[in-house]
Amino acid sequence: MNKIKFWFKNARPTALPQSMFPSILAVCLAVSSAGFSWWLACCAVLGVVAAHLSLNLFDDYYDYIKKKSDYRDDLVHEGFRARIGKCTYLTSGEANLKQLLAACLIFATIALFFGSIVFYYRGIFVFYIAAITAVLGLFYSAPPLRLSYHGFGELLIGLIFGPLNMLGTYYAACGEINPTIILISIPVGLLVMNIVYVHSILDFIPDKKIGKRTLAVLMNNTTAMLVVLFFVVFVPFALIAYGIIAGHLSIYYSFVFFTLPMAISLFYLMVEFVKNPGKKFSPSFWMGPMNNWKAIEKYGIDWFMIRWLSARNLLSFFCIIIMLVSIIYT
Repeated sequence: MNKIKFWFKNARPTALPQSMFPSILAVCLAVSSAGFSWWLACCAVLGVVAAHLSLNLFDDYYDYIKKKSDYRDDLVHEGFRARIGKCTYLTSGEANLKQLLAACLIFATIALFFGSIVFYYRGIFVFYIAAITAVLGLFYSAPPLRLSYHGFGELLIGLIFGPLNMLGTYYAACGEINPTIILISIPVGLLVMNIVYVHSILDFIPDKKIGKRTLAVLMNNTTAMLVVLFFVVFVPFALIAYGIIAGHLSIYYSFVFFTLPMAISLFYLMVEFVKNPGKKFSPSFWMGPMNNWKAIEKYGIDWFMIRWLSARNLLSFFCIIIMLVSIIYT
């Protein structure tokens, strides 16, 4: 039991909302379909969760092999502002690479188990979605492609946890695809991408220092970074508005605009980070939950977490509102 807790904690479960909420949202959108199956929907969601945890550990595995994980400590010693703590279970000696690889494969096997059940009942479409997701997810940081090191990481995460995740889960749940799930999956994918993109802007200096070419590093211009961020944050709302005006979505989907203050707040925080990275902010209620804030401040990562959690909360509440709309008004 202790080993399970150990590896679950190291697989970064705090990032699970970026896969779980889109997946559960897809289930909620599929509920009214004639072919809906609760147990296949549950298998799909559990498979997504296991796959996400596996990919997080694979990311640690290949990142550690490439550059070791004490590089952030070195950057801090050089005067750079960098988060520290990734792969501490390796650098501290609590686990080794062989054990990490075993944990990666165990989570992957669990995902494969649930995926196989869905494949048996739903057919080849599920296999295609799972195969594409697995290849893109693995080569996010694995050689020889290392896509996240060449500016594709943010787009990949948005695609994997947005459209691919939602289309796969929706099909697993009801055995069909309709225009609504496609339309909803795009803004959700952008908001998932936003979490990683915000991360890459915050980690711009350390990533550039080690040669990791994230989207932010490739642009190498703070104005350009903020312009792209503006589109990533606000285009999802424009797409929902388009869907409503064009008659593809119910007027009740306009409730997602209650999350607009969260989006505006996040964009403001990022503008301030670029202009004045040392300026401190305290959480406000419209940013969503930010637990253990005193501990976060104690460790000196409040500058990072207030922005990362704001991005995560924006996605979460955006999805939750659509879930409620789909359940109550269908």
